[in-house]
Amino acid sequence: MKSIVAASTLGVMLSALAAPAAHAQNGTPLLDLTLYGQLERWLGAGPLDLRNIYTRQLGHNSRDFHEAADGAGMTFTLLQVTNDFGQSWVVGGYNPQSWSSTDGWHQTPRDWQRTAFIFNYTDAQLWRQVLSNDILPNRGLRQTFNEPNHGPTFGAGPDLFVNDRLNAALSWQVSYGDGLSEGTSIIDGSTGGQLFRVDALEVYSISLVPEPGTTAMYIGGIGLLGWTAWRRRAKPALKRRH
Repeated sequence: MKSIVAASTLGVMLSALAAPAAHAQNGTPLLDLTLYGQLERWLGAGPLDLRNIYTRQLGHNSRDFHEAADGAGMTFTLLQVTNDFGQSWVVGGYNPQSWSSTDGWHQTPRDWQRTAFIFNYTDAQLWRQVLSNDILPNRGLRQTFNEPNHGPTFGAGPDLFVNDRLNAALSWQVSYGDGLSEGTSIIDGSTGGQLFRVDALEVYSISLVPEPGTTAMYIGGIGLLGWTAWRRRAKPALKRRH
């Protein structure tokens, strides 16, 4: 297994690497209706209400990301990244826990906790956290890394990483996938830790939309409770009349 560099050290190393300057994002969000539907299918929790809580602007850094995303609950992170040849991909990840600036590693020792995933939307591929039945049961332990000088960071590889300037991304699979693709980039399938320019970065909070039947039952239940309360108040008045 690849030796894992401490995440804080890795952040310093990558910040020192040459990366193209970040471009200002254009007015078109990465999240369109097609991607919206794909995220719903990948999460598999039914209809979702996705709300933009962060869009990178020129001059932003990791602290701007954390200020917007920390404590927001479940989120999708979306990235548009480009290589030196001008090829672009939309990639990202689902974080079932809130981002934080102080927690360090969010570790998930139990399989039921390992619900995060990362994805390449352009190539329609998905990688979930490695479960404990892997030959290395702790391979999928580290879900996300949460530190003020890191952008969104998934897995111990890191499996998907954005630097503190929010202008460079890296992918080296360890914690996500099937355990056989270790060291491979989810972006272009390369090995060796190639850096990609981040052209756009967006974060969306996730809320579940109740199904129509559930909503009707909820409204009906509230109505029944109201009617019951009314009956209880009305009974003494009826007795006095008789």
